[in-house]
Amino acid sequence: MSARGSAWSAIRQNPLATAGVVLICVFTLFALLAPWLAPQDPARIDLPARLQSPSLHHWLGTDELGRDIHSRVIFGARISILVGASVVAGSLLLGTIVGSLAGYFGGRLDRFINVIVMNAFLSFPGILLAIAFVAFLGPGLWNLILALIIGGWVGYARLVRAQVLAAREREHVEAARSLGATNWRILTRHILPNIMQPVIVQAAIGMAGAVLAEGTMSFLGLGVPPQVASWGSMLNDGRSHLFDAPHLVIFPALAVMLAVLSFNFIGDAMRDYLDPRSRMEVGL
Repeated sequence: MSARGSAWSAIRQNPLATAGVVLICVFTLFALLAPWLAPQDPARIDLPARLQSPSLHHWLGTDELGRDIHSRVIFGARISILVGASVVAGSLLLGTIVGSLAGYFGGRLDRFINVIVMNAFLSFPGILLAIAFVAFLGPGLWNLILALIIGGWVGYARLVRAQVLAAREREHVEAARSLGATNWRILTRHILPNIMQPVIVQAAIGMAGAVLAEGTMSFLGLGVPPQVASWGSMLNDGRSHLFDAPHLVIFPALAVMLAVLSFNFIGDAMRDYLDPRSRMEVGL
């Protein structure tokens, strides 16, 4: 409890991190309570009201089909938060398993995973792998999540591998090994709990990358179906009206920007708190 209170105190002392937490809470509420918070059905087409500027009836205006942008931005938070959380959870799980095995056992297994598998994935940009995967299987929410996991697990695996390589030689691990502890127990009880701090920081920053990647894929038409409200698809729909109706692009772009900045602010604050050198510099 004291460690949790100290972490929260460190976040409160960082105005950017505090703003990030508040914004993430707002986006999470949008995602959870979208049907009750959205003033209109995000898929309701009203052609006579198309391309209206922000007004009292439509706070953020309407798009080229007369759909309420305010409602679509709220529902778009659902897709971004779901995709971001799922991609980070899947990438973290896969990367932790692969990196732990490579770092703990070493030898041929480590050389195969690190030199061949990881370098093969790192030789292609993650977004390019995701585009190729979705183009092969077809657009869809779960195909998008799976594609981003395939393109993003390597970073977590390399981080976990490096941490495990350093932790497996420590005294408490050697003591557990000398007492006859199994490899599974040593990994799960003595190594992984002590190396998760930098991994958690990486996951917080990875949420920003996942949200941005989802917006990029949806902008390219490789994300969710067109009728589903998504910030990336809204940007794609509004690019042809950039000059005559700029609100079609401004508001979803602001949503993406604020979400990405929020996760980056939180990740930076966590890194400063968990890094002893940074804590000494800022007086924590």
